Amino acid sequence: MQAKIITITGRVQGVGFRPFVNRLADRLQLFGWVRNHAGIVEILVQGRIDQLVLFEQQLLKSAPPLAIIETIKSVDTEPSVLDSFTIIPSIFGNNSQAQLAPDYFMCADCLAELQDKKQHRYRYPFINCTQCGPRYTLIERLPYDRANTSMATFPLCAECRKDYENPLDRRYHAQALACAACGPRLSFRQSGYPDINGNEASIIAAVAALRSDQIIAVKGIGGYHLLCSAKSASAVATLRERKHRFLKPFAVMLPWSGDDGLDYVWRYTKANSTELKLLADPLRPIVLVNKRKLTHLAESIAPGMSDIGVMLPYSPLHHLLLEAYAEPVVATSANINGEPVLTEGDQVETRLASVADGFLHHNRAILRPADDSLFRVIANKAQPIRLGRGCAPLEFTLPFSLSSPMLALGGQMKNTVALAWKNRVIVSPHLGDLGSPRSLQVFEQTIADLTKLYGVTVDRCVCDAHPDYSASRWAASSGLSVHKVFHHHAHASALAAEHQLVEPMLVFTWDGTGYGEDGTLWGGEGLFGKAGAWQRVSSFRPFRLPGAEQAAREPWRSALALCWELGEDWPECIIDTELLNLAWQKQLNTPLTSSVGRLFDAAAALTGLVHKSDFEGHAAMWLEAFSDNLDSSGIRLPLTRNAEHCWLSDWEPLVGLLKDKSLSLGTRSASFHTSLAMTLVDQAQQIRTERGDFAVGLTGGVFQNKYLTELTMSLLQDEGFKVYVPEQIPCNDAGLSFGQIIEVAMSSYR
Repeated sequence: MQAKIITITGRVQGVGFRPFVNRLADRLQLFGWVRNHAGIVEILVQGRIDQLVLFEQQLLKSAPPLAIIETIKSVDTEPSVLDSFTIIPSIFGNNSQAQLAPDYFMCADCLAELQDKKQHRYRYPFINCTQCGPRYTLIERLPYDRANTSMATFPLCAECRKDYENPLDRRYHAQALACAACGPRLSFRQSGYPDINGNEASIIAAVAALRSDQIIAVKGIGGYHLLCSAKSASAVATLRERKHRFLKPFAVMLPWSGDDGLDYVWRYTKANSTELKLLADPLRPIVLVNKRKLTHLAESIAPGMSDIGVMLPYSPLHHLLLEAYAEPVVATSANINGEPVLTEGDQVETRLASVADGFLHHNRAILRPADDSLFRVIANKAQPIRLGRGCAPLEFTLPFSLSSPMLALGGQMKNTVALAWKNRVIVSPHLGDLGSPRSLQVFEQTIADLTKLYGVTVDRCVCDAHPDYSASRWAASSGLSVHKVFHHHAHASALAAEHQLVEPMLVFTWDGTGYGEDGTLWGGEGLFGKAGAWQRVSSFRPFRLPGAEQAAREPWRSALALCWELGEDWPECIIDTELLNLAWQKQLNTPLTSSVGRLFDAAAALTGLVHKSDFEGHAAMWLEAFSDNLDSSGIRLPLTRNAEHCWLSDWEPLVGLLKDKSLSLGTRSASFHTSLAMTLVDQAQQIRTERGDFAVGLTGGVFQNKYLTELTMSLLQDEGFKVYVPEQIPCNDAGLSFGQIIEVAMSSYR
């Protein structure tokens, strides 16, 4: 008889690890106990030595699917008198080794039980087990026990208690366990009508509202959705008008149908195998896929787009709603545009009273918002566009240890924050645009939550070098020691760190705007070097933006800027430009920019496609959608070297192309994309002649463009370059917080 104390770190809480250990020990006839200790799992186990060896092997080989084991430490201890194996109460302590589980989809076992009339939890909208259900959005503190979650207010009934205490039941120690008798319940509210209480009655009322072309707000896992019929043009038009979201694409949730759940996906989309796999993945994200023509989906769901954002139900409530409705629904975040998704019933009813006709609530508190994750498959690899439910908080392990904890505050748009200590980095879910009071409130709440959950105290933070970003101003007033990182350096460092690249490389950071080292607005840069030591080696001919930041919302300004730089007029401009031209000539509110994002804006305006943007990325997204997917000839742009030894490509030849009405819109758009891809390769080849071989990275919001990115990667690979793109961290500004951590940390090692 021997005994061991085993300590396990990693994602081992909220994944059914203790019940797994208990069942394994019983099967091997071993005695002892298992418990959560702060952020780790501790095991005392004793028995015959051969069985102990097998036990330790099976801890790794047979761990629950959701578990991620990082370390197992085993030490001998003295045996004691034991006659069973049990789960004993958790103890609090230092959470710095904890890994917080994200919110999970509903597993196949729970789905089958949800649909089985013989089961106790038949059609219960909050069914879950140790392998599925919410985690991040309901955990108040660690260790992960029911008393530390928003389920603490729902005492278990006798039936649930029986399952909770049965080692042979898959709900053994499932902390979010509940049933219709003891758990959360639904209610449906509609102005002018009596409240409807109860799960079945509320679902029936919600489905009836959808069938009447009404808009309903539905409380889910990480916040509320606004739902309406995806086949009713009038319902979608009403939603757009009420939400003041006139052209931005809506996501669509499709019913789960067929053996693999994908019947409706086949019916409405032309998703490829990678996209189909991603849609059915436990992550259950929104995936951008090519839509089929001549379906009954309202064209106004994604006007001007060839792709559509699609997702499958991921919670039992969504399954029940979509099964009953049996049609696709628009499922968009219930928020004010740009803000984090709303989570509180009273806030939703107050702030969206003029948007939703009805409200499907439940009484399980959402402790922190988590929007749906959004992915796009580029070059046959899934790339995140928005971090959210199912994949955030996202964790990375550093190849070094920090001297002290650090907080990174991200950018202004698509904000995330990152907390780093020792060799760990935790990236938050998407927080949105920090330009509103609610966004700043959630930004501060997320910082407080992460530091509290992990028990980390920070005395320094990192922010973008732009002095007018909300996060930069927050940093200045925080009382913390502040490090500033240039926008595009953070983009480049995020990519290098994600792929663990340490050799010098060339990273193209193309986006809409970012504060540059010279005080101008960068956005078309090639940076050579390593994290913490980047050098600008390529860019584009700069031009002055009339109206500065207004140009991001009004592409006609970028079009005018290019024409005026060339001494040309643009008669098709939609406004009188006399006063604006005078200000431009005097360089009043006309900052210099090298932004490729603004070149896309100019292209969309010069071709007559988009003059005013309804949403961020509108011009570029429509330009991509209207490109002919045929081989198109590009224009090779002149490449010269400036006094700072930086290679500059001149966009001038593109202006004539874009204004040439003898060419179709599709041809001009495709040629514009091809020209930019060729330009990037020309820059890379020129720099290779000076510096020798290196890998190339592509990051920044411009590379969310599938057409451009895949073409550029192909051309680079044809020239012998090894190419890296983001795969875990978004290439847009959501990746800045991670890159800021890396940039500051590596700078200190130089």
